[in-house]
Amino acid sequence: MIKFFLMINKQGQTRLSKYYEHVDIHKRTTLEADVIRNCLSRSKDECSFVEYKDFMLVYRQYAALVIVIGVDDDENELAVFELIHNFIEVLDKYFNRVVSCKCDF
Repeated sequence: MIKFFLMINKQGQTRLSKYYEHVDIHKRTTLEADVIRNCLSRSKDECSFVEYKDFMLVYRQYAALVIVIGVDDDENELAVFELIHNFIEVLDKYFNRVVSCKCDF
């Protein structure tokens, strides 16, 4: 189950956040700061799945955007990884040139 969805830029600013469980505002800010710090500090050679507290972080970087989804431990991480890619492709087709460079696999 998806717990939250974050879209952040490379400077660490949250551009979009959606929580699927109730989280207090103070806890949201600390959670987002920790998640951003964990994801942005990793190199491109490292895995895109990070264990964080009682859930998994699945993230993917496109140009200046980083998409982070927090899921339960029993969720399929590869399916969520593909969901992020499909979401970006839809945005790219709808808004034209959302992603200026494609991700290498």
